[in-house]
Amino acid sequence: MTSKNGLKYVVIAIILILAGFAMADALGFFNPKPYTKVSKGSHAHYVPDERDPDVPITRFPKQPPRESEKITPKGQIIQK
Repeated sequence: MTSKNGLKYVVIAIILILAGFAMADALGFFNPKPYTKVSKGSHAHYVPDERDPDVPITRFPKQPPRESEKITPKGQIIQK
């Protein structure tokens, strides 16, 4: 194997690793919060990880919960 071929494989491996990290980040793997920010046009909704699939995204709050609050699967903000 020539050094040119080896370099090509190193570059491909680096690109695949970076793509893997980007995919994991997009799927929320690195998100430490129990909710996800979902952009919707000019605003965003904060949706819990365990949401009720029958509740539309528009029912979820437009601001994140405070430290002492949490978002229910139905979209309500309640005290912990």
